[in-house]
Amino acid sequence: MMQKSYLAHSVQAALAVALLSAWPAVAAAQDSSDAEATAEAPAQERVQVTGSRIPQSTNVVSSSPVSQVTAEEFDFSGTVRTEDLVNDLPQVFPGQASTDTNGATGTATVSLRGLGSFRTLTLINGRRMVMGSPVQAGVAADLNQIPAALVKNVELLTGGASATYGSDAIAGVVNFIMEDEFEGVKFGYQNSFYQHNNNNNSAAAQANKDAGFPLPESNVTDGHMNDYSLIMGANSTDGNGNVTVYATYRDIQGITQNNRTSSACALAGTPGDWSCSGSATIPDGLWLVGSDAYVHDGGDFIPYDGRVYNYAPLNYFQRPDTRTTLGGFAKYYVNEHAEFFAEVGYMKDHSLAQIAQSGSFFLDVNFNCSNPLLSEAQYQAMCTDRGYGPDDSYTATFAKRNVEGGPRYADLQHISHRIVAGVRGEISRDWTYDLSFNAGDVAYTEVYQNDLSNTAIRRALDIVEDPQTGEAVCRSALEGLDPSCVPWNVFQPNGITDEQLAYLTLPLYAKGETQLREFNAYTVGDLSMSEFKSPWAYMGPSVLFGYTHRSEALRYQPDSAFQSGDGAGQGGPSVPVNGDLSVDEIYTEVQLPLVADTAFADSMVLDLGYRYSDYSTGQTTDTYKLALGWDVTDSFKIRASFQSAMRHANIRELFRPQGLNLFDMEEDPCAGANPSASFEECARTGVTEEQYGQIFDNPAGQYNYMQGGNPQLAPETSETKSLGFVWRPHWDNDFDVSVDYYDIDVEDAVGLVDPIYSLNQCLTSGDNTYCSLINRNQNGSLWQGSEGYILATNVNIGYLRRTGIDINSNYQVRMDDLGRLKFNLVGSYFMNFDELPQPGSELIECAGKWGSSCGAPNPEWQHNLRSTWVTPWEVTFSANWRYQGGVEDVLGEQDLSAENYVDLTAQFLMFEGGRINVGVNNVFDNDAPLVANRRGDNGNTFPSFYDALGRYFFAGFEYKF
Repeated sequence: MMQKSYLAHSVQAALAVALLSAWPAVAAAQDSSDAEATAEAPAQERVQVTGSRIPQSTNVVSSSPVSQVTAEEFDFSGTVRTEDLVNDLPQVFPGQASTDTNGATGTATVSLRGLGSFRTLTLINGRRMVMGSPVQAGVAADLNQIPAALVKNVELLTGGASATYGSDAIAGVVNFIMEDEFEGVKFGYQNSFYQHNNNNNSAAAQANKDAGFPLPESNVTDGHMNDYSLIMGANSTDGNGNVTVYATYRDIQGITQNNRTSSACALAGTPGDWSCSGSATIPDGLWLVGSDAYVHDGGDFIPYDGRVYNYAPLNYFQRPDTRTTLGGFAKYYVNEHAEFFAEVGYMKDHSLAQIAQSGSFFLDVNFNCSNPLLSEAQYQAMCTDRGYGPDDSYTATFAKRNVEGGPRYADLQHISHRIVAGVRGEISRDWTYDLSFNAGDVAYTEVYQNDLSNTAIRRALDIVEDPQTGEAVCRSALEGLDPSCVPWNVFQPNGITDEQLAYLTLPLYAKGETQLREFNAYTVGDLSMSEFKSPWAYMGPSVLFGYTHRSEALRYQPDSAFQSGDGAGQGGPSVPVNGDLSVDEIYTEVQLPLVADTAFADSMVLDLGYRYSDYSTGQTTDTYKLALGWDVTDSFKIRASFQSAMRHANIRELFRPQGLNLFDMEEDPCAGANPSASFEECARTGVTEEQYGQIFDNPAGQYNYMQGGNPQLAPETSETKSLGFVWRPHWDNDFDVSVDYYDIDVEDAVGLVDPIYSLNQCLTSGDNTYCSLINRNQNGSLWQGSEGYILATNVNIGYLRRTGIDINSNYQVRMDDLGRLKFNLVGSYFMNFDELPQPGSELIECAGKWGSSCGAPNPEWQHNLRSTWVTPWEVTFSANWRYQGGVEDVLGEQDLSAENYVDLTAQFLMFEGGRINVGVNNVFDNDAPLVANRRGDNGNTFPSFYDALGRYFFAGFEYKF
């Protein structure tokens, strides 16, 4: 059993103690804060830089490329959700986001270089975070646990950092450095919302008009967000300690897709030829009998005429969300040998993920010709014309959207606790130590509402006449199998009642938890006084030796309805997962000055690192790093690094049982009356001659694949190479620029063979490696029921490569009495964005492309350019230009043009310690590019990548005293 209750009580007790400790001293802190602020700072502060645990001088530029986002950027952007700002960085691709709804986990994650959120290690103050959620796609750290108001800066380290931090740092590290030593009281509030001008004369609007679907108002304001924060901190009376506590609360309203013209229906086609598609699970009801399809039309059955249901309007474009965080930081300096420190954190996040109504999704049911609810015309079409009599029954496939009930929604809640405690200090003049314990857990609950039961649907449609009353009853009720069964009267107009819906409706429930326990100990020695140092350097090496024990656990327990797959709208069973993983590691780092004050080098420093890891699965790994920083002069530095990193498979990848899930595909090439693939090709995938041309395709473009874990997975391995320079000319320190090339190669990547890729390879080559993965049901379908699917379980099969160039630059212009102009550029250029699904397969090159196996857009060039005018009148103006490069369609159907966004912010200082912050992002209400619904993420676009909701207005204030 996980000890979550113990940790929860510990965190709550620690928060109470921290709050009581901080409050009495706040007032006293004000009297001394001004005097203390003027005290002389130490001559040279030494801090820990992301990518190494050896403290370095603050003026030293790292030998590995590190990008930084400051608290100022959070303020200028009006960010409420931490992930929104990080996702805007050119190096970062979205993971789970607030715009996800179908398949949302309720968490917020980031993916460096598009290598996956599970390959990006996220830290708080240099320490690992607990897995965000026990559900699929939720194991990466949840950024909801990080309150934006407390973030001092964010550091992004490129490429593998396993030698320093252990597993998961293949793509790099995102380190959130928090405001952990605060004096005074600071209260903040911000209100923000979206405003959008819908173009109801656009091609997308015309598609809705042609389909008879309503359009939203031309001017909409929605998605309101309220964000509150309170920070209190005080020093101890002797000046040796500090306690900082915080509390934040945010409330975000949802936005449904019917509020935007661009998402009011599920688009099909290409620009200039848009039409509204939808789902064949229609409100009227659709019957499939062999190759015939009939739709309810009043009391009759008529041949299916292609009508579809517009499922888009009820889907969330932005999920509603409420979040509370509480926490604190404390430190106390006893003497040079012992400084105690602690961090505690609590978060409760509640979000709803809503999609269209449930229904019978092409379920095989027993059609009984003696059903007393059948009209004469219905009996004629379904029985007489097919050679059946009143005593006959047969299997038919039925689809109907439950518009009489409400939309489906997942009520998602995460409660997390985090506690860090440790002590650090000097062992001697040259040696220091750091001991810490890091614990975290997450409790997860999901209540899924308004789904229907497949079992209940089958029983409610197997209707017979009660021999005693002559009324229509369920066969299962008559036979005593299910006395509560109520016939589902889909055969007569307005025949569905609340009693029928109550019987059919199936609530589903799941719970789970994740856990992290980590003990870390290391010692750092400065060997400058020893004989072991370079003859060309003044300083000797700094060395570090450390040990870590880390254990993680994950439990996911869906209820019997989830596990059985009885939920009609679930796409397959949800299987429980129960697993533990632990590791013991020893590691070392060496920082070796090679040269100082020579003709060819102001300084040259070599950084080395090594880590040995021994996992409970029996796997052992070795990782290492080699980095060189060459300060040619005091203004020009060359840096290069080589890092070998690894990622051990996570608990879900190892231990998840097999089960069905859904993937999106343009079409089944072997379905429809005129399949795009030949019979010879389709036969390789299991299509019979009788089925060819008779397979009913899924209008919604969703198909089944079989996923599952693999306890025999080997660790992923990667090599990261970087080479760059930093130039800081002597212009009053007003300009700097860094340019870095990176090359990340990942081998034995854990993943699945893309189902689309497997199907296409089978069609074209007939290779049994792929054809054996295709399983069609008795009708030849890959989506009806649970028998048709493509097998795609976890394997060590992939190869990934990312190469490119990062540019970071800052420039400041001093304008005397007019203040200062500051410019900051962060840009990233992708040269390679490659994936090799399987050895011997064709390399998938995705730099500057999108679609098919490349998925979401992967621009070659992206940048953020911020310009800020700091006036002498206590007013600051800032403008940010965000650029996302254009991408080519892999399928050659629709290239996406470049997007430009302009953000404006103004800050006003007032009173003593007050500040007002107002701004608007996406000033020109630039529309996101539209794509066919089945090719996008949500709402006919990629809303976590582009600004899809319109202008973002924000206004807030903070007051510190």
